[in-house]
Amino acid sequence: MNVDFPLQFDDRGHTAITADDSHIRDLIEQVLFTSPGERVNRPTFGSGLLQMVFATNSDALAAATQMTVQGSLQQWLGDLILVESVEVENEESTLRVMVRYVIRRSQQRQVAEFSRGGQFSPGGL
Repeated sequence: MNVDFPLQFDDRGHTAITADDSHIRDLIEQVLFTSPGERVNRPTFGSGLLQMVFATNSDALAAATQMTVQGSLQQWLGDLILVESVEVENEESTLRVMVRYVIRRSQQRQVAEFSRGGQFSPGGL
């Protein structure tokens, strides 16, 4: 049983659950948009991706961010997925991320796109 993210309730008033593929996508989103230090019992959890919103765009920054994000996904979800590539774009106040990965259990290739826009606070969402 996989709890849906964000936490919500189903029609019966129970905690909503989700399928395995959707749960893995939810886990990827949590790693991407959690800043290290945000979780008390896991201070290294996250990718630091949201800090990119405040940085000046450059090719070097984009490459470093992609490697950092890919490393974080491998560290925290490496037993569930094999990350093939990560693409990160920062345009004005919108951050876009595309992750290509293979689900280890089913060997299915997936592509997931995520975006965050608007105001960000350095401490999290």
